[in-house]
Amino acid sequence: MDKHTDFLDALASLLGPKGVLRDPADHERYVQDWAGDRLGMPLAVARPKTTRQVSDTVKLCREYGIRMVPQGGHTGLVRGAMPDLESPELVISLERMDRIRQVDPLNFSIAVDAGCILETVKRAADAEDCYFPLSLGAQGSCQIGGNVATNAGGLNVLRYGMMRQLVMGLEVVLPDGRIWDGMHALHKDNRGYSLAQLFIGSEGTLGIVTGAVLKLSPRPERTQTALLAVPSIHAAMQLYALARRQCSDLLSAFELIPRGCIELALEAAPQLSDPLDTAYPHYVLLELAATGPVDLAEMLDALLARGMDDDLVLDGVLASSESQSQRLWQFRESMLEGQQQRGEHLRTDISVPTSALAGFAEAASQAVGAYSPDSTIIAYGHVGDGNLHFNVLPPATLTEPQKKALLHDIETALFEVVDRFNGSISAEHGIGRTKQAAYLARTSEVERELLAGLKQLLDPDQLMSMGRILPDPRAS
Repeated sequence: MDKHTDFLDALASLLGPKGVLRDPADHERYVQDWAGDRLGMPLAVARPKTTRQVSDTVKLCREYGIRMVPQGGHTGLVRGAMPDLESPELVISLERMDRIRQVDPLNFSIAVDAGCILETVKRAADAEDCYFPLSLGAQGSCQIGGNVATNAGGLNVLRYGMMRQLVMGLEVVLPDGRIWDGMHALHKDNRGYSLAQLFIGSEGTLGIVTGAVLKLSPRPERTQTALLAVPSIHAAMQLYALARRQCSDLLSAFELIPRGCIELALEAAPQLSDPLDTAYPHYVLLELAATGPVDLAEMLDALLARGMDDDLVLDGVLASSESQSQRLWQFRESMLEGQQQRGEHLRTDISVPTSALAGFAEAASQAVGAYSPDSTIIAYGHVGDGNLHFNVLPPATLTEPQKKALLHDIETALFEVVDRFNGSISAEHGIGRTKQAAYLARTSEVERELLAGLKQLLDPDQLMSMGRILPDPRAS
């Protein structure tokens, strides 16, 4: 028998009949991400149920020299968890590791398996009158391990921070199979280097997250949601500054939504109707949330009165119930489906200093117009934290190869604008494979040496998630 057959037989004895999927017919859901992108086929799919089984699987991979890639809920957008085209890889899916280990409402913490679905974690926290604030469109399918590995952001970063700020402790299986147990539920811990932070955002290249202790917050008792029409992106950012000062930390979300996104949402969700009687070029979707004796309605009324006096708010609608609030948020969610239905398009998740966002949007629009005046710009996002999804829909008349070539050129031009504004080419999605070249072109020699040194220290056999973030030394 060949090496791969021997390896798979040994793996099956470790994980049992449900723990290994060897038939290519069973691999379909493991070879594509949320956007439908796909690369190669895995050698097999391992489905361990415990941290010990993950450890044993990794040790076996090392023994046989098998490359591996950890995988969560298939919601990535940079091809980081998809199996390689050239080298056979074992996909290690954490989907069967879905236990809520402990909820501690007094400590405001929750310990979970890495395969727990985000929505499940939020519900477990809610049952103890607590709140886990990470909020993503994919929260019904994304997994906590993937959220940690990609340093997920989402809608509430403005108030609660990214995943990096929400992780208290981690459990990680290292590339040699050893288990690092850092599952500390401590709000303050100043013992030397923070190893947990090393693995957050590492995209599975330095180890496999198998467990996490997450920080909870008090569950908001009241919210106020408003969709406001604003005359420009510049006005939206002035309104944000005003809201940040008048509402302080009670401002939990501040989303910029251009008119084109409203139209995409209406296309994707026919049950929605135009939120306002008049169409406006730009909208802001904001939300306030509080616990305790705080009059959010009065606070929002004062903000809107000031915003209208300063000509920052043209019109708006306030949600008077939870169902109306959900309906307003549905515009934000449905516009993503609308983009998908338009086919091939450019997705970016750049960030710039918040004060520079309006200027960046103008410069980026000019850059896109120079390449393709017939393309449609969809610039939206969590602008309160400087994150803008500057997406581009190419002309429908182009062939698929022409669209790909055009969007590649547009992305190059956009990233050059990002550089001028001292921004980042990835605010949320990570690097993976798709942004590797652009990322490495923007890192210094010192930084590349540090990154390569970390990889070599933790994964000297070069077996774990190769070709993601850093180039694969064996690639053709």
